[in-house]
Amino acid sequence: MTLDADTEALLRRLMRERGISFKEALNQAVRLGASGPPRAKASRFQQRTFKMGFRPEFRWDKSLALAESMEDEELVRKLQTRK
Repeated sequence: MTLDADTEALLRRLMRERGISFKEALNQAVRLGASGPPRAKASRFQQRTFKMGFRPEFRWDKSLALAESMEDEELVRKLQTRK
């Protein structure tokens, strides 16, 4: 196995700090890296909401139908301008 110079330096520092062999330092580093960072307790997702105001003239439950109607009108307009 060939290590990059910076990786080897990290392992050598770990060896000195902990007083362990190169093999032990390498195995500890691999185990730590393979297990990933310690997971923090997952926080519950909360959706942010915003007040959009109350507009009685617009029915939000019919918004898809309105969008479809507007799209149809635009398609008709485009087809008519091609003639």
